[in-house]
Formats: sequence, C-alpha cells, structure tokens
Amino acid sequence: MSGQTVIRTVASTGSTNADMAAWARNGAADGVWLRAEMQTAGRGRHGRTWASPEGNLYASNLVRLRPNDPPAATLALVAAVALNEAVDTFLGIDGGWRLKWPNDLLLDGAKVSGILLERADEAVVIGIGVNLMHHPDLPDRPTTSLVAQGMAVTPADFLDVLAEATARWVGRWRCEGLATVRTRWLERAHPPGTALTARLPDSTAIDGLFDGLDAGGALILRLAGGERRVIHAADIFLI
Repeated sequence: MSGQTVIRTVASTGSTNADMAAWARNGAADGVWLRAEMQTAGRGRHGRTWASPEGNLYASNLVRLRPNDPPAATLALVAAVALNEAVDTFLGIDGGWRLKWPNDLLLDGAKVSGILLERADEAVVIGIGVNLMHHPDLPDRPTTSLVAQGMAVTPADFLDVLAEATARWVGRWRCEGLATVRTRWLERAHPPGTALTARLPDSTAIDGLFDGLDAGGALILRLAGGERRVIHAADIFLI
C-alpha cells in the first residue's frame, strides 16, 4: 500500500459513508479511507439496509473531483475493478469471480460485495462492503463470502490491498480516461450474451442479453427483437 494512503479505523459507527461525507465537507484529504469494525446504520443502494456484523469489511474512500476528471458516476466502475483486483490477490485470478453492472462482484451468480457512491459537494464518497466472514440470506439474490470460498482474511488486511488498488485505478481513471477502466471492467465481466433482467427505477423490468458497455459506461442490453437498449440506472439480475 502506498505510504500516502491514510486509513482511519473506528470500532463502530452508524455509516462510514455518512461519516466520510461529513469529513469531506470539513476538508478531509483526497484518498483518505474510513473503516469501521461494525456499522449500526449501514446502507446499500436505493436505501436498502446493509447488515454489518463484525468480521466483514465496511469502508469508505474519498475522491475529490478535479476539473478534467471523467464523469463522477463512472467511479462505480473504478471501484468494481479495484475490488475485483483485491479479491484476485487473495483467491487468484481464475477464481471464477465476475463483475455485474455497475459494480457487483459475483461468484457463480452469488453476490459478495456492495458499492455505494454518494456525492458530498465536489467530492464522491465510495462506500464498499465486502462479505469476508459472513453473508446474509437475501430473498431476491444469492450471496457468498470469502470464508465460504476457503479464504479467511481480516478486514484490515483486505483493505490494505483494496486501498492500493483503488488509488492506482483512480489514478488511471484520471490520467488515461474512462476507456482504460471500461476495458478492464469488460475483461472481468460475465460474457456477452449473458441473460439479464434490468429493473428500472419506475419498477418496470426489461429482459435482454448483455451486450457490453457504451463509451460512457452505461449497460447495453440486446432485446429479443434485436434492438440495443442503453441502461443508465437499474437493478440488474442474472436470469
């Protein structure tokens, strides 16, 4: 891990994202991390509760936006690529892990992590939760953990690797542009032609086949009639 990366750790907090957003507004430095052993009010995308028992990773990173940065929302792809790389470090690149748009990490269709981006004025807070020792039973999707795959790793050790990968990929995102991140994301994603359901914000559902990402990082679905539909916001499920 780079010596310039600052990681602060607390025993418990409500939400590392909420804390980091407050720190951002009070001048926290670009690249700083906050990790909590436990959260009492952890949350995922769309306001979902994120169960936070001790032993898993709950951490947030601050990215201060610069004038020439790619669109802030594409940091979701950056975070996913960095997280996949960190998991590869412990379980190997042939471990069967695949990315699902925009930022889920799956093993054989089972979710192992969550990523939540939130704006704090001219900064972005990247919240990352990883099932290291525990995974919840969810009604709408399978889940797994690293320990269930035979790898016991502490949150502190995992974050050391993740922080280094994140700093490196944020740097490439800034210097080389989104295209570099998009290429790596596609290399680690499920293959073209994978059947997906996109549940849109208005609750309608669209079935289609994965057909890559557009230049801006949006999901492309190929529908039954051959039409290509670009999805900018949705919950995505494997069929």
